[in-house]
Amino acid sequence: MKKTNAARILDRLKVDYRLIEFPVDEDDLSARNAAEKLELPLEQVFKTLVARGDKTGVVIASIPGGSELDLKALAKISGNKKVELAPLKEIQQLTGYIRGAVSPLGMKSSYSCYIDQRAYNFSFVIISAGVRGIQISLSPLDLVEVLSAVTGKLTR
Repeated sequence: MKKTNAARILDRLKVDYRLIEFPVDEDDLSARNAAEKLELPLEQVFKTLVARGDKTGVVIASIPGGSELDLKALAKISGNKKVELAPLKEIQQLTGYIRGAVSPLGMKSSYSCYIDQRAYNFSFVIISAGVRGIQISLSPLDLVEVLSAVTGKLTR
């Protein structure tokens, strides 16, 4: 399995993690599909969303699969009055990643990152490794530390 930029960052920081590969279904890039193939609870597989705040610009939110991002909660925690999801056509330009493979690690620009507090319910969480079909398993404490992320209730 090839190392991704996200994995190389974790290597450089000496963070314990595991790469997990699974078959990609180009017609279903959902967290639910990934969770089923990985045989893990959907809430343990975190999806990374790109949003834009009216004051701060781009912000990143990682939330449990199957959850819906609460835009008002993200706005409040990020110091914005209003936050909207970035259009899909802008995702690659903003992050360097394609849809279905957005990792909070190794984006082409550094953005403030917010992680739903339910990550702490697990000894490890799953995030995209930055390539479709490869995920990273790591401690939520390590993820928060590596990203200098803020945690809070981000979902409804």
